[in-house]
Order: sequence, then C-alpha cells, then structure tokens
Amino acid sequence: MQHYDFIVIGSGVAGLTFALKAAAHGRVAIITKRAPADSNTAWAQGGVACVWSTEDTFELHVQDTLEAGAGLCDEAAVRAIVGDGPARIRELIDLGVHFDERETTDGTGAHELDLGKEGGHSRRRVLHFRDTTGREIEHTLLAAVAANANITVLERHMAVDLITSAKLGFAAENRCLGVYVLNEDTGEVETFRTMRMVLATGGCGKVYLYTTNPNIATGDGVAIAWRIGATVANMEFIQFHPTCLFHPEARSFLVTEAVRGEGGILKDARGEAFMDKYHPLASLAPRDIVARAIDAEMKRTGEKCVYLDITHQPPDFVRERFPHVYETCLRYGIDITKQPIPVVPAAHYQCGGVRTDLDGATNIAGLYAIGEVACTGLHGANRLASNSLLEGLVLAHRACARSLRAEPHTPKSFEAYELSEWKSGNVQDIDELVVIYHNWDEIRRLMWDYVGIVRTDKRLQRAAARLRNLQAEIQEFYWNFKITTDLLELRNLATTAALIVDCALLRKESRGLHYTLDHPGTDETHLPRDTAMRRY
Repeated sequence: MQHYDFIVIGSGVAGLTFALKAAAHGRVAIITKRAPADSNTAWAQGGVACVWSTEDTFELHVQDTLEAGAGLCDEAAVRAIVGDGPARIRELIDLGVHFDERETTDGTGAHELDLGKEGGHSRRRVLHFRDTTGREIEHTLLAAVAANANITVLERHMAVDLITSAKLGFAAENRCLGVYVLNEDTGEVETFRTMRMVLATGGCGKVYLYTTNPNIATGDGVAIAWRIGATVANMEFIQFHPTCLFHPEARSFLVTEAVRGEGGILKDARGEAFMDKYHPLASLAPRDIVARAIDAEMKRTGEKCVYLDITHQPPDFVRERFPHVYETCLRYGIDITKQPIPVVPAAHYQCGGVRTDLDGATNIAGLYAIGEVACTGLHGANRLASNSLLEGLVLAHRACARSLRAEPHTPKSFEAYELSEWKSGNVQDIDELVVIYHNWDEIRRLMWDYVGIVRTDKRLQRAAARLRNLQAEIQEFYWNFKITTDLLELRNLATTAALIVDCALLRKESRGLHYTLDHPGTDETHLPRDTAMRRY
C-alpha cells in the first residue's frame, strides 16, 4: 500500500497545476493511464480566454460567458473564475509558457501579447501560442513537474475505483480514503491511500463516434465518482465543435475556432455563406448555434460537410497564425490558403460533470474535481470558447488552497480506517476481446445516432434501453474476467453514456447544447435548473 499527501488522477492543465502547487505542502502522486502528455489539454488549439487588454473588462467577459451559457451559468462562479484569470496567467508566464506577441501600434517597437477573438467573445481576449496553445502549456507544466522532487508521476496506471469509508462499511461521514489503481505493465491492482484525492481526468469525447478528443477521453472521472455517490450534473450538455476536418483519414482533427475568429467564413458546397441566416454574429456565433446550423444545412442539402473559407486572408498570415492547421491539412491535400476546408461538427467538450463548489470540492469529503471532469457552474448550458483552460488553472489553485484548509493535517484519525487490498478472486483472462471492441463501437454509434446535436424523446429512450443491456453485459465481464485498461474504459464509457442519456431525458426543454425536437422551446415558466443526479 502506498501513501501520498495528495493524489491527482489525470495529467492535463488542471491536474499538473494542482500538483505543482500541492508539492510545496507534501508528497504528490500523479496517476495517468497513458504517457503524461496524453491529455485533452495537449490537443487544445485556440488558447486561454482572459481579460488582459485595456479595451476589455471583467464585466464584458462575464456577460459573454453568461450569454453563451443560456441562462444556466452560476454567476458567482463565472465572476470568480474570470476575475482570477490574470493572476493565473502571470503564473504560467513566470513558469515559462510562451504566448504569441505582436508589435504595439505606438511606433516604439515595443511588444504586447497578441490577443485572438473567438465565437461568442465581444473583445479580443484569447491568449495563444500559434494554434498549439495547449501543447505549449502542457509541455511547460510537465517540465516543471519533472523537476520537482516531491511529485511522482505514475504513467500507464489507471484508476479502477475510489475507496470510501462508506464502501468499508462505516456509517459516519462518507469520506474518500484512496483509490485502487491498475498497473498496466504488471497487470496488478495496487492500493493508494490519501487524504486529498483530486479528479482531473478530462472529458468523455470518445463516447461519440466522431470527436475531436484523444483516445484517452473515456469519461473515467465522472464514472468513478458516480459509483461512490458523488453528485453529477448537466451531462446532457455535450458541446459539439462545429469544425472538425472532414477527411476519411483524419476523423479527430480539430480546426480551431480561431480560424473563424480571424475571418474564416462558413460556406455551403456552392460557396455561399449561410451563417447570417442563423445568428447576427454569423460565423462568429456561439458554438451550439454554429453546430446546429451546420447540421441543418447538411440535412437540407444532403451534403456530407460544409466548408470553412479563409482564402481571402493573406497566405503568409494564415501560415504564420495557423501553422498546425495549415501543415496538417496540407498532408491531406488541402492548401487552406487556396482552398476552403471541408468540416463537420464533432463531439468536443463536456460542459457538465462531477458537481463541485467554487473550490473544486464535491459532496464526498476529501474528493475534489477540477478541469473538464467538473461541473462548477462556469459553462452552464454551453461553454464559451477558450474558457476551459482558464477554468482548469483557476480551480487547481482554489482546490489546492481548500484541501489544505479542509483536510486534517495529521493522518492519525484518517489512518484509523483500515484499507483492504484488492482481491481479484477466481477470474480468468479475457479470451474474446472482440466482444469488448464490439460493445465499444456500439456505444459510440448509438450515442452519435440517438444522442447527437438534435435529439428526440424516442431516440433517447432507445439509447437508454440499449445502454441498460450493454451495462449488464459489461458488468458480467468485469466480475468474471481479469481487468484490463480496455475493459475499464468500456465500463466507464457505458456509465458516462448512460448519465448523458438520463440527464437528457430529464430536461424537457431545449437550452444551449441540448436541443430536442419534442421540446423545441426554452422553459421560461420556471427558473433554470441543473439536472443533478446521485447514486444512492
């Protein structure tokens, strides 16, 4: 059994930032199921939204966020996260993160940060490093983690289940005490004990057939938190990024929203712009509106994609501002300085998650959730572009401070709980992996077909019925066969998919990212409410 003062599950911006701050106060373990750099953060292209210029204000950023959130944001959370942004950005810069700069217009030759503009923002406030901002942040944070003697990174380790006092049979406060972890190299399950457990596992894009997310995004944090009774909220709000490259060999390549921010125009197959029919901001409308508009145009015309055209901008500007998009598209035979980019919507961001307060604390003592896995109230029914990295930075800072205040400094009472080692029982190796892969594919396809951009009650009920059967099959596999990463991911995928469907069935209105043909209007007769669920 291994003991750490802090355990962080996940190695994206939120988890790494928390670990660096916590390392000043004790020993930290970072548990990551692949290599440390395999995270949603590393795939983030656009940037970090933060009030930085004198032409911007906190109030403007707050109002843009509230408008995008379609009435479901927690305004206190929005104000706290937006207001804390500049301080957290300065910490990143001090750590060595580079953001793009430009020469000031006063003729002095001085430089300032080059701020981008994305859909839903009323001002330029997106700090970026070309179109690979997430990778720049991830690599800088990983370098700092590697240099810190108080942090141990356990790669190829996957969390199986959290250990709580309730699971051990105690009747008092339900407290998180540790976690069972599969060591993928040995195949053994190890026991870890901690007073401060942090979920920073990212989102669940792989629940869907088409996604911009990396393969690691299987909803692990939401699923393991749900199983111990943590409250989960607003899982129906899955953001579909409007512009994923449409190419048979590049299903997961995101074309950053910043392309539209720098003048890119969405057009149909005839080369005609269509977004002005759907929103006054046209191609710069919030993501939920753009994704639904593209979906509607594709259904209306029968075309398999639409096109994002930035060929009217100077070629040198396009190549310098979007080198990653330019080079990737060029590999697939598309020169974006001369040709429009074929794009389709794809599952991108989980706006709901494990419900937390403003310090990342859940309803389970000792358990925190930060980053995309958490539902803080910032995003509401739809995330404003580039607010996610900001949230991860701010919540990591606040959660670390809260955990130091809230959790006991002495482990004596904590260690009174005797944790049992993992027992595998009489299990056997899985001999038919095809069953796992079939179930995985079936979940992703039924979610895409029945729980996509536009929904109906009938489609959702069909998805719920099939998911019940799939979960029963998967649970039988879980108990009778030796666990593997593939099996654990499938188990988590099914649980997360079921939570998305159940939350969608509970919301009898269309709001933000949840649009249903059976309830096309927004319910204005009641105060907006979260769809909160908890397993008892």
